[in-house]
Formats: sequence, structure tokens, C-alpha cells
Amino acid sequence: MSDTPVDSSKRTWLIASGCAGAAGGLATAVPFVSSFQPSERAKAAGAPVEVDIGALRVGEKLTVEWRGKPVWIIKRTPEQLQALPSLDGQLADPKSERKPDELTPKYARNEGRSIKPEVLVCVGICSHLGCSPSDKFVAGPQPSLPADWKGGFLCPCHGSTFDMAGRVFKNKPAPDNLEVPPHMYLSETRLLIGEDKDSKKA
Repeated sequence: MSDTPVDSSKRTWLIASGCAGAAGGLATAVPFVSSFQPSERAKAAGAPVEVDIGALRVGEKLTVEWRGKPVWIIKRTPEQLQALPSLDGQLADPKSERKPDELTPKYARNEGRSIKPEVLVCVGICSHLGCSPSDKFVAGPQPSLPADWKGGFLCPCHGSTFDMAGRVFKNKPAPDNLEVPPHMYLSETRLLIGEDKDSKKA
């Protein structure tokens, strides 16, 4: 794979899935929700996508498509949430200060990069060359991961690692955290990806 940076607007689902590794750990990775059939409008570029997360259990990940990109919805465990503050010193951008308007909406500029602490919503595309990182949710030493691993994601293409908030570790090829897309809760169990209260006011 070339080291030439890829314009994020040109990244396609094919590129994102090209380096995808097998999902690991205790989480159940669901490629696409079979019961969720977006409308033709939702399939169009830029259209928001509504998702029912009522059946999402702790430790599980749901994947939906928005703007041709995989969006991960992960219900984190209490242990994963508790570990996040302890990782700040190991991360390149722990406070999500780089490209804030592009990568992290205001309501997600917190330790968990989320509206609800337990639910992470992020785009599953590495900020290096557009590969799709693999789930590495289980804590502890594993191949290509540090001995004190607390859970997160590993990009198999060039070894970039991200914590359970999608924050990239220092000294890795990926320059930025994973993108948190605009989103909002329509109810306790329904998410709207691609639109938030700020964009509705615009």
C-alpha cells in the first residue's frame, strides 16, 4: 500500500474494508444489522441514518453504513470506561483538540468521546491510510499489542492502535483519533447518525 495520504472525501467502503481484520475479543461484531433496512434517501450521500440500539448489549458492537463509511456503535463495559482516564499520557490527542470541528463534535469532547458514557459512536476508518481497524476489546498482552493493553482497536495495515474511545496512541502512523460523526438520540434506544441538534438549527 502506498504511503501517499488519502483524501478522506475519496475514501470508499472498498478501501476501508481492504485491510479489515477479523473481529476479536468478547464483543460480537455485527457487519450490518439485518433487521435495519435504510431508505433510499438514507443510502444517498449525506443522508442521516436512524438506528435502533435497543438490543445492543454491553461489550457488543453494531456496524451501520453512513456516507459509504462504516460507523461503529459500541456499548462499552464499566471496566473499559474506568480505564480511559489512565491512558491520557499514552495518547497523541487525549482531549480531542486536533481538528475538533472535523473529528469530534462539541458534545463528544470528553473522556469517552460520547453523548452517553457507555455508548461510543465512531467511524471505523483509520486516520492514516483509510484501513479499517480490528476489534481488540480484550485487555492484556496480545500479538502486536502492549502488555498493559486495556482494550481498543488495532489497524492491521501499519500497526496504529486506538483506545476504547477511538483515541490514537502516541508514535503511531495514524495522525488523528477516529472520527466521531454527527449524531443524536431520538429516544433512549434510537440513534440518528449524520445529524445533530446543531445541524438541525443550521
